Amino acid sequence: MARSRSPRRRFFYRLLRVSGAVGLLGIVVLLVLMFFSGFPRNLGKGAQGERLARIQQSPQYQDGVFRNEEPTSLFTGDKGRMAVMWEFMFGPKTQRKPGTPLPVVATDLQGLPADRDTLVWLGHSSFYFQFQGHRILIDPVLGDYAAPLSPFNRAFKGPYPFPPESIPAVDFLLITHDHYDHLDYQTLRAIRERVGRVIVPLGVGAHLEHWGFDPAQIREVDWHDTVSLAADLTLHALPARHFSGRGLGSNKTLWVSYLFEGAARKVYFSGDSGYDGHFKKIGERFGGVDLAIMEDGQYDPSWAQIHMLPREVAQASVDLQAAAVIPCHAGRFTLSNHSWDAPYRDLAKASEALGVNLLTPRMGEVYHLDDPTPGFEPWWEYVGEGAR
Repeated sequence: MARSRSPRRRFFYRLLRVSGAVGLLGIVVLLVLMFFSGFPRNLGKGAQGERLARIQQSPQYQDGVFRNEEPTSLFTGDKGRMAVMWEFMFGPKTQRKPGTPLPVVATDLQGLPADRDTLVWLGHSSFYFQFQGHRILIDPVLGDYAAPLSPFNRAFKGPYPFPPESIPAVDFLLITHDHYDHLDYQTLRAIRERVGRVIVPLGVGAHLEHWGFDPAQIREVDWHDTVSLAADLTLHALPARHFSGRGLGSNKTLWVSYLFEGAARKVYFSGDSGYDGHFKKIGERFGGVDLAIMEDGQYDPSWAQIHMLPREVAQASVDLQAAAVIPCHAGRFTLSNHSWDAPYRDLAKASEALGVNLLTPRMGEVYHLDDPTPGFEPWWEYVGEGAR
């Protein structure tokens, strides 16, 4: 005769069965998400052969990793890495995302006149850029997620009119570094057949080759490299103060800023960077720039050396001798603890104090570089109730 179980024992066995079912379901869900996210292929691949040999010859590469010009700590302040991650994941989340959709202009990128220098912010650090008659795409992340798995780091709610299929064929694709909010596997896989030449920092080419790009179309650059994109367009790869990594390792690939030098204008793109003396050096070397596209967002005192506070963005713009500044690295994803609109509010104040000519187009709004008075509004002030 079978021995009857006590209520406590029955509860224990029932708990085990439920835990096992939930655990199995969790594994199944995780595997499905990994499949649709392209995981683990979207992690990329480490450099080998000639790519690795060139990395090892770089002055920036020491003891198996890339380093910044100045000593740089990934985490600053009193909190350790685990404490910072815990705060971000489980701390208060008020104001991190807008309560209503942000304003977006559904510009037809295909229909823009090719003979006019034009810039369109596609959200976060993604830009469509027409310069000297050439079509350029910078750090495109055009899906709903900026993470290795799709449930994480979802874009702000609201319509987004720039899926990969909306992007016209481009002459040049530029990547500043290999973090997921700048180098997106799903986006690049979707636009691969419409991309001409590709310019990436040292080591990043291995990711793209792993994803099906022709090695012949990829040019890897080190700091201070100069690339002739066309007879009338030169690209300078320049320093930034940041870090890299898509998997468990860090700083196996380089991070850069870029400066486009055309016949009549110079346009600078900061990439991700903490504040440092390289901005002043760049401004002095090139005699100022006509437009600086500057990272302004995802900052925190706990990682103060790898991203800039808004007041530092304004000062860096002065250092660059920038005639006009457009901010980015905010407005679509949340990667920090500050409110979603703090980068815009605080940079506007800092820019006014330092005399910086701050331009703030809405996502998708066209900026013609020859327009001296574009008349952009402080759009973040008009987002509906519940945004703060």
